[in-house]
Amino acid sequence: MTPRRRSVLEVLRAAGAPLGVNEVAEQVGVHANTARFHLDSLVTRGVVERTPEVSSGRGRPRAVYAPRRGMDRGGRREYRLLARMLLSRLASTGADAEAEAMAAGRAWGRHLVDPAPPFHTVTGREVVDRLVGLLADLGFDPVNPVNPVNPVNSVDPVNDVPDDVPDVIRLRHCPFLELAEEYRQIVCPLHLGLMKGALAELDAPVAADRLEPFAEPDVCHAHFVHARAA
Repeated sequence: MTPRRRSVLEVLRAAGAPLGVNEVAEQVGVHANTARFHLDSLVTRGVVERTPEVSSGRGRPRAVYAPRRGMDRGGRREYRLLARMLLSRLASTGADAEAEAMAAGRAWGRHLVDPAPPFHTVTGREVVDRLVGLLADLGFDPVNPVNPVNPVNSVDPVNDVPDDVPDVIRLRHCPFLELAEEYRQIVCPLHLGLMKGALAELDAPVAADRLEPFAEPDVCHAHFVHARAA
């Protein structure tokens, strides 16, 4: 917020009652058009409310302005710091930290994916498309293979993934990169759990087996197996 706009807001906060444009302009020491410009910007941001003044006279009532009740939602955010605080606490719990992260990921994976319609059997290809779509929405920039990696004539159908599903999906971006570099033992299991939960919610024929962080310098690998082998 600019210093002039903050001055306009402080005048409204100190007034104790709604003010018109001319009143604000006089107190801030600017032209009425300048005051109106800043007031309209504050209204657009949701910091200030503009209402017609209650008047017993004839004619169109003038617009008056007052600060919106509640915390200013246009201020600075520190979500990364919040995430680091929570991750550091979870990491300090020791051996249970990875399992807790995986469980949280599973729960959110089930929540974030749209379940299949009743009486609908999800195919392997549909599973891949649905999972890739979810990962793309979350910012992982996944590569959706057109053709499966595993051979069509699988010698071990229990451990291999279905013929229309790839063994690996490549993830070209980590939406929590800095946090993953600092707390890989927490963030990566969280991501894997998310995929596991989404596939379980779809009752998929394939399961997420493991996540290989930075398998390539700029890519992580998500590995899949047949659901019966998970």
